[in-house]
Amino acid sequence: MMPFYALFDPTYILVIAGLLISMAASAYVNSTFRKYDKIQSRNNVTGTKAAQYILQKEQINDVGVQQIAGDLTDNYNSGNKILSLSEATAQSTSVAAIGVAAHECGHAVQDHTGYSPLKIRAAIVPVANFGSALSFPIILVGVLLSWNQTLINIGILAFSLALLFQLVTLPVEFNASRRALKILSDGNILTEEEVPMARKVLFAAALTYVAAALATFLQLLRLIILFGGNNRRD
Repeated sequence: MMPFYALFDPTYILVIAGLLISMAASAYVNSTFRKYDKIQSRNNVTGTKAAQYILQKEQINDVGVQQIAGDLTDNYNSGNKILSLSEATAQSTSVAAIGVAAHECGHAVQDHTGYSPLKIRAAIVPVANFGSALSFPIILVGVLLSWNQTLINIGILAFSLALLFQLVTLPVEFNASRRALKILSDGNILTEEEVPMARKVLFAAALTYVAAALATFLQLLRLIILFGGNNRRD
């Protein structure tokens, strides 16, 4: 019988590390949102009203605002020009909800001004999704075909598109938050004391994207260690 340590794949440490990073980031954003979701804005503005105000101020007239189901499912779709706010954001007057709504408006402003990284991310999405879906089957086929390194490398390259998407996403998200905080600083939605609170919420949310990029990188690194180069298993 083989000893346990001989059966253990040490590269699983990379998977576990990525999982722990993602879990920590998710827990942090949830706790931060809950903390500032309890603080009601002095101007008593809902997330929906805040979004409508920001879009009007930025002279964006072709974007609609709608409420959708879920918790923190807020998003902006540049394809149909719809800004969707979750139930926890749309009708809430909390500092956290307004910060999230403003962040999504930041994406609408990016789209309106032709922000290049947003365009690049939109173009990468279908390619990244396709690559992620096919990467493991391609690698598996390569292994089954007498460790065909060409197919394996194609599979690894396909998975790397997911990391490329994550990396392009980072500047898009951070820039949207900066735009949101700049708009909120005018005092018509949040007070001077409330803006730093919204900044903490958006910073916590941004960390989830950093965590996702790190987790994807660790997965890619594991694939390279296991299947890249001359790691042929006889």
